[in-house]
Amino acid sequence: MNPGLLIPIYNHGSTIASVVEGLAPLGLRCLIVDDGSDEATRRVLRDLDARYEWVRVERRSPNAGRGSALRFGYRLASELGHTHAMQLDADGQHDPADVPTFLEAARRHPDAQVLGSPIFDGSAPAARRYGRWLSRFWVWLETCSLEIADPLCGMRCLPLGPTLRVLDASRCGDRMDFDPELVVRLAWAGVPAVNVPVRVRYFEAGISHFDVFRDNLRMTWLHARLCLETLPRLGRLLARPHAGTP
Repeated sequence: MNPGLLIPIYNHGSTIASVVEGLAPLGLRCLIVDDGSDEATRRVLRDLDARYEWVRVERRSPNAGRGSALRFGYRLASELGHTHAMQLDADGQHDPADVPTFLEAARRHPDAQVLGSPIFDGSAPAARRYGRWLSRFWVWLETCSLEIADPLCGMRCLPLGPTLRVLDASRCGDRMDFDPELVVRLAWAGVPAVNVPVRVRYFEAGISHFDVFRDNLRMTWLHARLCLETLPRLGRLLARPHAGTP
């Protein structure tokens, strides 16, 4: 197993340095995919790229969305020889100290998608908590399973072989709809899920790129499509002979 760190970033110049510093004790290569950030963020990234040998910044322009940045990052991580991508966000919501728990789970289950299961404190907006429950319901329906505890958490460790095969077969969304779609399609491909409890922190001045109107529309369209694709899968599942059936 050869894991690498992967961080997509868009205009989180005020937080990325502390995230990177928290990852330094791990001794892993860190790939930061800059998805068309502003000049202030680019200055911070240039400094990090020059300061740390283990950090590599790849700039893409213009901004094409979280999903587009992650697809690029997974492929580059694989080309660099990594077997797994340990993914976390650039906004500081995920604690770098939790990364070893994900890596240990991935070592025990190298063929699984290791997914963060958020533990929220009082700083978490109520809309975020309720939205997550709704997403869980749809994903449980689409996978015919309760195995995935949270399809939205951006902290996860993915096996790159199965991930790239899924992305070769289905592009998945370019923006916030990417993460849940990939999780579902990996489950359909037979990749098991391992859930790791993870602290998720919300900051008063934190920057969110979730567009309430557009991204909720994307999520609605995503789950409508996935549910339609689920119907023949559900039919095949129900048609399977049960043990002991003559």
